Formats: sequence, C-alpha cells, structure tokens
Amino acid sequence: METLQENRYVKRTQKDYPMSLKLQIVHEIETGKLSISVATKKYGIQCRKTVVEWLKKFGNFDWENQIPSNMPKSQNKK
Repeated sequence: METLQENRYVKRTQKDYPMSLKLQIVHEIETGKLSISVATKKYGIQCRKTVVEWLKKFGNFDWENQIPSNMPKSQNKK
C-alpha cells in the first residue's frame, strides 16, 4: 500500500518551486529517466509549459539551433 501513496498525483497550487527541484527535474529529463509528461505528473506540476521553460533556462539543449550544446557539430553536414 505504501507504493500507491508514493506514486499518487499531488496537485500543487500556484507557487514558486525550489531551484533544487527544478534542476533535479531538468537533469532527470535530460538523462532520459523521465519524459516531460511523466515529470509533470510525478512532481505535481500543473502545466507542461512550466517544465519546458525550465529546460530552456537550465538545460543543456540549444533551443535556437535545435542541437544539444554539449555535442560537437558535424563537419560533413549536407
């Protein structure tokens, strides 16, 4: 029964989220442990857009060029 309590969706009210939580969620998404949708449900975040904004601010993905910033660019691009 305890596992049901841990995985239960908890709807949060509109408030500021701690920076540590934001960074943890961004890290889990970037490492492939969670998708954006699963992260919103797991952590009780009301809107998917909130997580996307955190990814833009704190993540490693280059949103302007649509390539991960930590990956080298290919020399032989056609």
